[in-house]
Amino acid sequence: MNGWFRREARDLPWRRAGFGAWGILVSEVMLQQTPVVRVIPRLEEWLDRWPTPADLASSPPAEAIRAWQGLGYPRRALRLHACAVAITERHDGVVPSDVDELLALPGIGDYTARAVAAFAYGKRHPVVDTNVRRVLARCLDGQGEPAPPNVRRDLAAMESVLPTDEAEARVFNAATMELGAVVCTARSPRCDACPVADACAWRVAGRPPYLGARRAVQKRYEGSDRQVRGILLRELRSAHRPVTGDELGALWPHAEQRDRALAGLVADGLAAAVDDGYALPE
Repeated sequence: MNGWFRREARDLPWRRAGFGAWGILVSEVMLQQTPVVRVIPRLEEWLDRWPTPADLASSPPAEAIRAWQGLGYPRRALRLHACAVAITERHDGVVPSDVDELLALPGIGDYTARAVAAFAYGKRHPVVDTNVRRVLARCLDGQGEPAPPNVRRDLAAMESVLPTDEAEARVFNAATMELGAVVCTARSPRCDACPVADACAWRVAGRPPYLGARRAVQKRYEGSDRQVRGILLRELRSAHRPVTGDELGALWPHAEQRDRALAGLVADGLAAAVDDGYALPE
């Protein structure tokens, strides 16, 4: 599969030689719940503005939230800002290479820690995202879909097929992600283009339907508290001044839901109550 990846991999900024650990960390956080096509231009803007963790740490959290507009799940911006502060204060502004030290940073979980260690520093660690889990479920277990995430089980499955050589392991991690993203997709897998089709247990079994446990389906966005939070936060981003309660009240007709969404933004640190209303955190 590594040979296939070297021939067919997409040319993405974070895969290019010289792309540093900070850029890889930022890209991994952005990519968690946002499509690649939306991340690339925003990543370039972000790194132009804040090329080091210290640069981001010296800016107010409000600026990180504003710069995150359009990427979704804005709490990631706050976590990334807190992460930059921690890297600056604890590691002299250098992104650590050790998984445990990465996990100790604010907002950095199992996937991101191992991705940074593997892709930025060439360490041999299994890296498992949604695409990898699907590839492993099909190739190893003969299941059309992966079971709900389980960190210990998922890492053990990837570890079982990861090359022992560090350089090849790094490529294999990236190759498995790429395979799941562009060939072994959730809805329309292209088995005819798959470099490991002959060894895929699911394909050999005739691609049977998945009958196992599934993750809970997220509620629709339209009319949800998430939509209301987005509307309120968009107003706070654009105002550059405190926004009064009356102004926010005009943005959504259902007062109880609006107040709940606003309280959630305050609780998450994405908004702050000030004398004249509400504003982004400074």
